[in-house]
Amino acid sequence: MRLVVQRVRHAQVSVEGRSIAVIQTGLVVLLGIGPTDTAEISRALAHKLALMRIFQDKQGKMNLSVLDVHGEAIVVSQFTLYADTRKGNRPSFIGAAMPDQARPLVNSFARFLTEEGVPTQTGEFGAHMLVEIDNDGPVTIVLEG
Repeated sequence: MRLVVQRVRHAQVSVEGRSIAVIQTGLVVLLGIGPTDTAEISRALAHKLALMRIFQDKQGKMNLSVLDVHGEAIVVSQFTLYADTRKGNRPSFIGAAMPDQARPLVNSFARFLTEEGVPTQTGEFGAHMLVEIDNDGPVTIVLEG
């Protein structure tokens, strides 16, 4: 499982011109699922992310979690995080899980993050999405599990 996490001041996901997810302060999680990923990995990463101290305190140090700042999250499935670019100019995505495996794990991750206390919305699995991200910092963290 691969996560690209961005700390945001505002984010929105739209599909075919309609907004399907909107948050203010929080996290956008671009989530890639690999073929060996499990619900246990998903739960562990959701727990880690909920507690990860990447928001600034009053002294300007990254000492606060998304929970501490009462932030929210948007989880967007992104199989392209498993792109293999070692050969040629066209990425290969054979390292990504098939949709029938990936979809439930994306949903599980979002549910686990919500259970950790982070209100979480999702993109639309398999859809062409417009993801607007106002990255705060910028802060971008990559997690793998």
